[in-house]
Amino acid sequence: MDLKVIVIFALMAVVIHAPVSNAKPISLVERCWCRSTVNTVPQRSIRELKFLHTPNCPFQVIAKLKNYKEVCINPETKWLQQFLRNAMNKMKKAQQQQS
Repeated sequence: MDLKVIVIFALMAVVIHAPVSNAKPISLVERCWCRSTVNTVPQRSIRELKFLHTPNCPFQVIAKLKNYKEVCINPETKWLQQFLRNAMNKMKKAQQQQS
């Protein structure tokens, strides 16, 4: 038999019998959703806000706009901080009324 054929069969045997892993590549695990953020987004154009907090990335805020684009918003902008405070206060009041 030709040496190339033997090598190909050996490699195929290794690939076929290699254990299957469900782990993601390191580059995908450690990648943050937001690589850059914007400070100004017209609030009327925001359809929904998503908040992401992952171990390897800072707190991330993703706004889905009415034109279906997604942008990352700087979580330290004043209007967003006020929005979060108002939302937390509403949640606290709702919990107190249920008690």
